Amino acid sequence: MDSNNLIQTVLLYALPVLFAITVHEAAHGYAARHFGDNTAYMLGRCTLNPLPHIDPVGTILMPLLLYFATSGAFLFGYAKPVPVQFGRLRHPKRDMVWVALAGPASNFAQALLWALLWIVLRGLGVQEPFFIEMAQAGIMVNLVMWAFNLFPLPPLDGGRILVGLLPWRQAQMVARIEPWGFFIVMGLVVAGIVGQLWLRPLMNLGYTLIQLLLTPVMALLR
Repeated sequence: MDSNNLIQTVLLYALPVLFAITVHEAAHGYAARHFGDNTAYMLGRCTLNPLPHIDPVGTILMPLLLYFATSGAFLFGYAKPVPVQFGRLRHPKRDMVWVALAGPASNFAQALLWALLWIVLRGLGVQEPFFIEMAQAGIMVNLVMWAFNLFPLPPLDGGRILVGLLPWRQAQMVARIEPWGFFIVMGLVVAGIVGQLWLRPLMNLGYTLIQLLLTPVMALLR
């Protein structure tokens, strides 16, 4: 990929990615505070400022290396996890579900807002491709984060949701996977299992839901 295309791609994705990771992590912090744990709030992580959420390796280095290594075919990154002391939640097992769900839910909401922007731009006859493509990037980035983080294996949010929903004995068995969960997930990603059996179907569902939710808006702008 030549330098001009690289710069354009970075500019298109920079804002959607920054919003996606920042709001995702802040949502965990706000949810934890609501349910009784103010650890993230005290550490300044309940903020829409992206700087406290950026992990130098996961947010910058890893995505860049993967981008160049795969010519843009595969990207993965992560933000600095928001610290949550689940034992400080008022109802730890139940509230863990809501704290974990807050991050992916924020990404779905952002995908919906980017889709709304795309519809409005098209409805107003805006021809500038940069803004149209940025809105499309915002939809895709957030749906990827929504679907990927819901994968039911700790330390992903979906794994913590599963732990919160299962009976205690089964929940403890799943929770023991967490120290190796990241490597298991990466292995499943490289093998194509996550993409084919989880990410793609869930993203298709996400696009369908967004289309259904925004059908009235599309009808008004016709």
